[in-house]
Amino acid sequence: MDIATSRNGLRALRAFFAFLVVFLYAPIAVLVIFSFNNSVVISFPLSGFTLRWYEQFLSNPSLLHALRTSVIVATLSSCVTVALGVLASIAIVRRRLVAKSAISALLLSPLVIPYVVFGISLLVLFRVIDKVLAPTLGIVIGTGIHAIVIGHVVVSLPYAMLTLVPRLERISVSLEEAARDLGAGGIETFRRVTLPLIFPSVVSAFLIAFTLSFDEYAIASFVAGQDATYPIYLFSQLRVAFLFPQLLAVSSIVLVVSLLLVLATEIGRRRTERKFEGEVGRIIL
Repeated sequence: MDIATSRNGLRALRAFFAFLVVFLYAPIAVLVIFSFNNSVVISFPLSGFTLRWYEQFLSNPSLLHALRTSVIVATLSSCVTVALGVLASIAIVRRRLVAKSAISALLLSPLVIPYVVFGISLLVLFRVIDKVLAPTLGIVIGTGIHAIVIGHVVVSLPYAMLTLVPRLERISVSLEEAARDLGAGGIETFRRVTLPLIFPSVVSAFLIAFTLSFDEYAIASFVAGQDATYPIYLFSQLRVAFLFPQLLAVSSIVLVVSLLLVLATEIGRRRTERKFEGEVGRIIL
């Protein structure tokens, strides 16, 4: 008898799963609970119920600016990442490339580079480029939102490719060939056949890239300059006790919005997959 399917094995797996769920979600539950605590001090028992921390952060311009900056950076970097990820994935799966393995390894290499090292490298690179190009061409990269976007695109691209490549490999090439035989060009084939079939993975890649960018701290801390993102602001304000409840309130809102977004996206992804798999089945039949 397999130990994993035995009665004791199933009990052990259930206990481990319950422990894992508690370990992962208990800190989040505590965060949400204390965002309603009527005290600056984080301690049990709670002092009372209040919504004033949610009201106060709405009148905190520095906090709102940091949130706005994070949303802008995450949106820009996610759009660029998905666009580059789609092109790179199609090139790797559908094209015959010289040294394809080496190219794939190069594109996936940011997965094994520590973010701190990469952030320092980007800062040094931007400074060197500014010193070389500024006197001659007047081009200055500097630091700021654009620099953060560049860094986040590089580190998010491997995750987008790892999401898109398996989906492309599951799609039969004959569908694209049939579209070309019927007179569709390369762009029209991509728009009418390939993109609808990989759209669920495109959405997943966008969400992954957005989450990575919104939460990323190490790279942004080196190249942000005066444009602080929310993680940078969060770490800088942890020393200020009276602002900590506001950070809990904002984190709770971000958590709820993220859960709702992921839930809505997953529902839409499943509906889209069922729709296009049904259409492809009818075409094949």
